[in-house]
Amino acid sequence: MTTDRHADGPESKFDGDNEALARQLERIATLLREEDANPFRIRSYERAAVTLRELDQPLWALYHGGGKEALRELPYIGRGIAATLAEILDTGRSTLLDRRESEHRPGALLTRVPGIGEELARRIHDELRIDSLEELEQAAHDGRLLRVEGIGDKRVRGIRDALAGMLGRSARRRARRRVAADEPAGALPGEPPVATLLDVDAEYRRRAEADELRRIAPRRFNPEGERWLPVLDTGRDGWSFTAIYSNTARAHELGRTRDWVVIYFESDHDEHQCTIVTARSGPLAGRRVVRGRERDCRAYYGGRH
Repeated sequence: MTTDRHADGPESKFDGDNEALARQLERIATLLREEDANPFRIRSYERAAVTLRELDQPLWALYHGGGKEALRELPYIGRGIAATLAEILDTGRSTLLDRRESEHRPGALLTRVPGIGEELARRIHDELRIDSLEELEQAAHDGRLLRVEGIGDKRVRGIRDALAGMLGRSARRRARRRVAADEPAGALPGEPPVATLLDVDAEYRRRAEADELRRIAPRRFNPEGERWLPVLDTGRDGWSFTAIYSNTARAHELGRTRDWVVIYFESDHDEHQCTIVTARSGPLAGRRVVRGRERDCRAYYGGRH
């Protein structure tokens, strides 16, 4: 007996099978990788593609019977990917994929930076062969951007500041939420304990120093394309972690690229991140601290014997 995909439900504009859906997810992962996006996000799309290929029934049938919630019950398909798949099944297209594809036109991505319109983006691309925000940031710091007509010192400073905010990763927002809510010490919902994060941080730095980890070539501040950045994938108590040294403009300016560690963590397909640093002053001076969770760290170190 065959299942009619349109019975008692809206007609789908997607005529492909699970393999076609998997290929779309893999294309999104490829474009995200070219943007040097969150490793967890890239891997989530890749894992979801594997799930679709291993599924013993058409995804449209599962979606027709249970909606997005039925999709989220599948391995490695969280809220965001379920929404992407539902959109493809409903409309035949993915706005996420369409947007990513359009941004990969020469120079198109640069227009996301405040102060850079289409004409200036085209000049930057044509004269400096820059296509990514990471390359633009490098050019803003090494002086090449000043060679482009229409860009002076003031505009370069504005571009650098904008890119620092767009590309930088920080846990300050979590700290502000705690202060505003006057929350007690302890992890926010969806966050592992600081003891777990500090343990991952210690493993990463130890194994990076011993050259035991795979290395990747980051796109930011790496014009030679050197594979210098160690990456750790590990797990603790149901959490999945990916740890890397910070490769932000601020870390480079302060010489802390081998001190600041960014940890991405995931549980039940929800992704978050934090930064761990060595405190330079105060009661935690010399200690490894999770930014935004200093109070939790004080409690953690205070309880150690």
